[in-house]
Amino acid sequence: MAIFDIKLPKSIARALNIPVSDARSQQIKVLKKLLKKARFTEFGQRYRFDDVLMSNHPGKKFQQNVPTFDYNKMYDAWWYKTKEGSPDVCWPGVIKYFALSSGTSDATSKFIPITRDLIRANTITSFKQLLSLTRYAKVPKSSVGKGWLILGGSTQLQRGPTYFAGDLSGIQQKNIPFWFQGLGLYKPGKKIAKEKEWSRKLEEVVNNAPNWDIGFIVGVPAWLQLCMEKIIEKYELKNIHEMWPNLAFYVHGGVAMEPYKRGFEKLLGKPLIYIETYLASEGFLAYQNRQGTNGMHLALNNNVFFEFVPFDHKNFDLDGNMVEEPEAYMIHEIEENKDYAILISTNAGAWRYAIGDTVKLVDKERSEIVITGRTKHFLNMVGEHLSVDNMNKAIEIVAENMNIYIPEFTVAGVPHGTFFAHQWYVATDDEVDVDELTARIDKRLKELNDDYEVERRHALKDVMVKVLSEDTFMNFMKSKGKEGGQHKFPRVLKGKMLEDWQNFLKAENIV
Repeated sequence: MAIFDIKLPKSIARALNIPVSDARSQQIKVLKKLLKKARFTEFGQRYRFDDVLMSNHPGKKFQQNVPTFDYNKMYDAWWYKTKEGSPDVCWPGVIKYFALSSGTSDATSKFIPITRDLIRANTITSFKQLLSLTRYAKVPKSSVGKGWLILGGSTQLQRGPTYFAGDLSGIQQKNIPFWFQGLGLYKPGKKIAKEKEWSRKLEEVVNNAPNWDIGFIVGVPAWLQLCMEKIIEKYELKNIHEMWPNLAFYVHGGVAMEPYKRGFEKLLGKPLIYIETYLASEGFLAYQNRQGTNGMHLALNNNVFFEFVPFDHKNFDLDGNMVEEPEAYMIHEIEENKDYAILISTNAGAWRYAIGDTVKLVDKERSEIVITGRTKHFLNMVGEHLSVDNMNKAIEIVAENMNIYIPEFTVAGVPHGTFFAHQWYVATDDEVDVDELTARIDKRLKELNDDYEVERRHALKDVMVKVLSEDTFMNFMKSKGKEGGQHKFPRVLKGKMLEDWQNFLKAENIV
């Protein structure tokens, strides 16, 4: 018996059967495909895509012809035209959809263009990941053809003069293939998915839960955990598997899963298979395609051309801003276990675009990476070079050793006399000795990061920890209009977001 009973349309099936070659060849093929499609756009003409296509070394020629962009630079020069309805700016045609993204540290919304080509490419990568389950050990066959509960943003998008805007998850759900919906696999269904108010959407999901046979859950850990807790409470269950016995897979991404697992697994009757994805607003970049690894396989042969910029003092300033002409390498040129910022070029008109994430190559042969943080979410006030990856690992180890559950945390760099300190805010509803928690976090970070250990003896004079309830973090996100969907609490607070957080705590009488 085949593990998958789902019959895919021929167009999708053909797209999934792309021959696998070496990483460089796959990426050059993708680059040429993108350039050919976009060569007659304003952007393609300005940066001479035809010259790149005629070159014997298109990767290098592309880097010579086209400058690098961050969001502000790209929007101010090009994307504002697409938002005004101009056709053929960075990609052929008129852009109908924009993903609204404020990142995690920016207060203003970003409008990321989403094309039909990108939506289709995201769908193809999704099915490649689904088919990769055939390589997983002990996959429960009875669960594969069951429902997918996708808890994302509203499909009721904001209407602009010439476009629609909303969460990428809402846009992607709105464009789910008709045959996938026709098979009854997609939950919570069109009507509930349109609901903008998170609390009402959650209530509808809980009310309809007994009518569904769920095999997969998809979404941000904190919001899915809340959903399952409410189902268990309403129907007086011992665990979620009493409601959904075929639930076997959790597809997650965007945040490290480890801090959530302790609370998550209290709600289960049997283990889940966790599948990590790297689905950014700009595209589906990577996915976990085998068990026994933390790495995600880069989607090299679909619609994204990747470049990697070493995350060091030569290419970035202390605030995480990339220099004008950074060193940039293709996938076959980078080293394992070194931090790189990602540049992507896609079929939505992003060109040599810095998405703000940092990654580390952990398996060169398989092109597998892990996300290590954000270029502006490293704490580097005095040279400590503390990454989100360092923070996640320290919290995971400390929580396990102290037998406490820490679902959320965030860190800010603050003045300390004439020097500096790190202020941690940690969510736990367990009894905890704050002094011991502080000492353990500090100790683990020293073990994980040599630069941090050195600076703790010099300019980084103190580490302070404030323990808060999980509800405090949730309520702050709600106050910012970032409840549910793809929204995640930032691991590092800076600028306006830090100011808003501090004001929120004062208003709540949390000193």
